[in-house]
Amino acid sequence: MKECYLGVDIGSISTKGVIIDERNDIICKSYIWTEGNPVKAVRKLINILKKELPENCIIKGIGTTGSARKLIGLMLGANAIKNEITAHAVGTLSFHKDVKTILEIGGQDSKVILIRNGIITDFAMNTLCAAGTGSFLSSQAKRLGVSVNDFGSYALKSNSPVKIAARCTVFAESDLVHKAQVGYSKEDIIAGLCKSVVLNYLNNVCKGKRIQSPIVFQGGVSKNEGVVKYFKEILNEDIYVDDNGHLMGAIGIAILSRKNKNGKSYSLDINDIKFETKGFECTLCPNNCEIVRIIKDGKKIDSFGSKCGRY
Repeated sequence: MKECYLGVDIGSISTKGVIIDERNDIICKSYIWTEGNPVKAVRKLINILKKELPENCIIKGIGTTGSARKLIGLMLGANAIKNEITAHAVGTLSFHKDVKTILEIGGQDSKVILIRNGIITDFAMNTLCAAGTGSFLSSQAKRLGVSVNDFGSYALKSNSPVKIAARCTVFAESDLVHKAQVGYSKEDIIAGLCKSVVLNYLNNVCKGKRIQSPIVFQGGVSKNEGVVKYFKEILNEDIYVDDNGHLMGAIGIAILSRKNKNGKSYSLDINDIKFETKGFECTLCPNNCEIVRIIKDGKKIDSFGSKCGRY
């Protein structure tokens, strides 16, 4: 039997999964929308991967990363649960050993990771505002009546992108409406949006960071040709976009699962598992912690959210 490892990256917008072998080669992969329900999304994801998994493969490790990593890690009994920074760095280094800067823009968040000699030396993430992320571009594409998949090709047709104030989603939408009303072309507006995403990212997420090449750009927004174009122009550097860049967090956590294997085999038959979460507010002290209890097949297996350790 061929030993394989599952990596799942559960984000607020999308859920990604890969199964790799001992050589880190991808056996199968999938990318779906989370739709506000990470448990349901992961069930769907694993059912997709199971159909593509060769019969001679056996799962010897499961890793989870992303915003719902702990919840899904408990659900799947994962042997590796790590944050996105670590997962993205490990995944990227497995393909690009000399990388020094990782630019990542996802559906709801964005980050920059600085690497020197294969070691993370610094990183930063965006704040609570989602301006300049994939969800921001998606909402603007809908407003303009353009498929988000065609956004990049529209931007490449423009020779004079308009200025869009993208530091705030509300201001950006207001600015976009104004530019459309005064007669700017759709191509110039979209190019302006793509450029503003890059400027917003560099001025906020990368503020004070030393961006050095080789530079790898990943996350769902890396598939946008317009955003890639303006990263190259503004940084005056080559930007490498990996074909699997949108899956790099899942790849990285799958690799960490392989390195942390414990000899145990894992089943992907999770449809019959009853998994639920129940939340309540603890009022026993002024902290008023929001406690989440994790229940699997009717038994409480964990809880989190307590600041004092009571739960």
